This record gives sequence, C-alpha cells and structure tokens, in this order.
Amino acid sequence: MKIHIFGASGSGVTTTGEALAAQLKLDYFDSDAFFWKQTAIPFSERCNPEERNTSIRTALDNSKKWILGGSVFQWGDAVFPDFDLVVYLWIPQEIRMERLKKRELERYGTIIYTDPNRNEQFENFMTWASDYDQNTGIASRNREAHEQWMTSIPFPLLKIEGDFTLEERIALILQKVTTIELT
Repeated sequence: MKIHIFGASGSGVTTTGEALAAQLKLDYFDSDAFFWKQTAIPFSERCNPEERNTSIRTALDNSKKWILGGSVFQWGDAVFPDFDLVVYLWIPQEIRMERLKKRELERYGTIIYTDPNRNEQFENFMTWASDYDQNTGIASRNREAHEQWMTSIPFPLLKIEGDFTLEERIALILQKVTTIELT
C-alpha cells in the first residue's frame, strides 16, 4: 500500500498521515523531512533537489507499505513509484490560517513575534501559505497547480474538501482504501 496525502500547509496532511499510518501500521514519510535541511532555524535552508530526490526515493524503496505526506508533485515524475491512492485535503483558508498561527506558536513560542528575524520568517511563511487559495504568484504550491496535477495522475484519487475532523478524514480514506482493495 502506497498512499500519498497532500494539500495546503495547515490542511491536516501531517496529522492525518501520521494517524492513518499508526492505525494501519505503515511507515510515514513527510516531504518536509527531505525538502529542508536540519538547521538551528527550522525550515530555513532547502536541501539540494538531487540529494533530496535520492534520499526520498531510497526511503520509499526500503519500505513496502507507506504513506507519504506533503506536496511533491514538482519534484519530478521519476522520483516516485505508482501510488495506490492519492488523497487531497482542502479546508477553507480562514480555518487553515488560524491553524497555522496556532501551530507555529506552539512549535516555536513567542520568538516568532519577539525576534525580528524569526518574525520576518514567520510573516513570510504566513504570506506564502495564504497565497495557496489566491494564487497571486508568491507560491508555486497553490490550489490551481494541485488541481492541474490531479487531472493528470493515473492513480485513484480521493478529494476531501471541507472542515472535517481527523476521525472523519481517516474514515473517508479507509472507506476509499476498501473500495480499491488495498488492505
């Protein structure tokens, strides 16, 4: 079973992916772990794309059953195997942005407001994240690009659009898994 879950930042991809992986006893891989270098200031330095792609390909090849969370559609077709199921998560922007503010504060504390450099990073991130639905050109990861990619994939697709609870999202995914006989 090879499931890919993606959506906007703050849409619940990691939370859903980790919970589903735990329930199904699958490995969980988060694209951010391959995209960003481990630095003192998190999410500040990108990995080299060639090294990133080699690392994620190796990790996925070494696991028979997994869930991959995150937006990876621009990483190149040769990087990923055929997915058994692709799951797209979307929630209204105002809910998503509130989740992101709360998450960033929980992760990093008030330094995102008190330190000028960290505040700039936080504000830039929030601006980037808010562009997902507006698509003004700030972010290449946006709803329009995701919608285009979804029309081109040959894999079973489940779109979960709306403010669903974690339990509801997992139930919808499990129902889809059953219909395509992945268990």
